[in-house]
Amino acid sequence: MSLLGTMIKTNKGGKMSGEKLRELQRKRLEKLVAYARKNSPYYRELYSGIGSSFTLSDLPPTSKPEIMADFDNVLTDRSITMERINKFTENIDNIGRMIDGKYLIFRTSGSTGNPAVVLYDKQNVDVQSAVAALRTFARKEDFDRFMSHGKRTAGVFADHGFYLACGMSRYLQLKMPRKKTKITVDVNAPEEQIVRELNAFQPAMLSGYPSNLALLAGMDGLDIKPDVVITGGELLTDEIRAKLTAKFGSYVQTHYSCTEGGEVACECSERHLHINEDWVILEPVDKENRPVPCGVQSDKVLLTNLSNYIQPFIRYEITDRVILHDEKCACGRNTRWLEIEGRTDDILSFAGGVEIAPMSLYKILEEVEAIRRFQLVQRSEKSLELRLISDEKESAFVQAKHDLLAFFESKGLTDIAIYLSDKAPEAHKVSGKFRHIYKDFS
Repeated sequence: MSLLGTMIKTNKGGKMSGEKLRELQRKRLEKLVAYARKNSPYYRELYSGIGSSFTLSDLPPTSKPEIMADFDNVLTDRSITMERINKFTENIDNIGRMIDGKYLIFRTSGSTGNPAVVLYDKQNVDVQSAVAALRTFARKEDFDRFMSHGKRTAGVFADHGFYLACGMSRYLQLKMPRKKTKITVDVNAPEEQIVRELNAFQPAMLSGYPSNLALLAGMDGLDIKPDVVITGGELLTDEIRAKLTAKFGSYVQTHYSCTEGGEVACECSERHLHINEDWVILEPVDKENRPVPCGVQSDKVLLTNLSNYIQPFIRYEITDRVILHDEKCACGRNTRWLEIEGRTDDILSFAGGVEIAPMSLYKILEEVEAIRRFQLVQRSEKSLELRLISDEKESAFVQAKHDLLAFFESKGLTDIAIYLSDKAPEAHKVSGKFRHIYKDFS
C-alpha cells in the first residue's frame, strides 16, 4: 500500500463511528495475528494453543523483557537478526536509513529502565506519517498558519542515536533532501548555538520534550514566533504549558506516543488525548492484566500496534497509567480519549543557575550497554547518586560516570561528584511510580 493509500484509509478511519472502528480493529487484528503466527517463531509458539476464532483477551500479553530476550524469533523477516542490527547501528550515518532498504531501526528511551530495539516496516512508517499529517494539529487555525509559513519544523532533541524523534526526522530529510523545511537542533549543544540555529531558521512549528522546551524558554536572545508548539515524550504539565505559551505566544499542545506503538493518541482542542483507534488498540488494565473500566486509573496498559508487521507488538505491556473515557468529546471526534500520568522526572539544578533536562541524561546512560536499569538521584548541587542493575556493575558505573562527567564539564560543571549506590533502582514507596531522574536533597 502506498503512502497516498494509507492517507486515504487514515482519513476515512478518522470519520468512522465507534462501532465501525471496533469492526475495523477486529479485522486488522485478525490479519496481524495470522501473519505473526505464520512468520514469527515466537508468536507461533505463543499462540499454539489458540484457535482461529479468538477474542483479544485470549491472546497472552507480551512484555519488553520477553520480546528482547527472544528478539530474532519475534521478527517476521528471518534475514534480520540482532547481530546484523548491532553492526548496522555502529555507523551513526545509518540513522534514518533502512536496513536492507526495508526497515527503520530505533532504540527506545528505556522509560522503565529496559531499552528496546524496534523495527518499522514501510507500512508502519506510512501510517505514522499519515496520522501525523492528518491528526497532529488540535486546531485548524494553527494548521493553516503552519502551512502558509512553509511548514518549517524544528525539533529540539538529543541529535544523536537511533531514537524515534531524530531517526524519523532524518529519514524524512534523506527522503526529501531538497526540501529545507525540517531541522533537528541538538538540545545538548551550547546555548548560543541553539539560539543561533533557531533564530536563523524561524520555525513555524517547534517540537520537543516538555522539559527541554522549558529550558529553551529561559534562554536569552531566543527570538522565534512559532505558530504552534507541540510536545511529546513526557508529561506536559499545566505549569510548563503556561510557561511555553507565555514565551512564544503560540498555542501549546501535546500528544501521546511511544516507539513500539507510534502515534498512540493525539490531543484535540479540548486537551483530550484521542486514541488513534483505527491503527492502535489500547487496553487499560490492573497489575494482573484485568480490564479497568472507563473513568478508573489503570496500573498499566496493553498496546497492540495494528500496522507493524516486521516486529508485531500485540497486547504489549506499557507501564503508563491512564484513565480511559468513552463519553462524547465536545471537539466532535468519535474516538475514545484518555488522561495519562506521564513521566515526571525532575529538571536538575546546579550551581550558577545551570539546569539540565532529564532527557539529556537518559540518553547518556542508555548508551552504556551493560546497564539494564538505572536511577539517578541528585543529592545536592554537587552530588549525584547512581543506582544500577547490571551484570557488570562496577565497569558499567565507571563508563557511566566518565560519560556523565564529560557531559557536565561541557556545561561548565567541573566539580560534580557521582557515586555508586548500594541500592537498586526503586519505585516510590507510596505512589508506586518509578522515576529515573529526580532531586532529593533530604
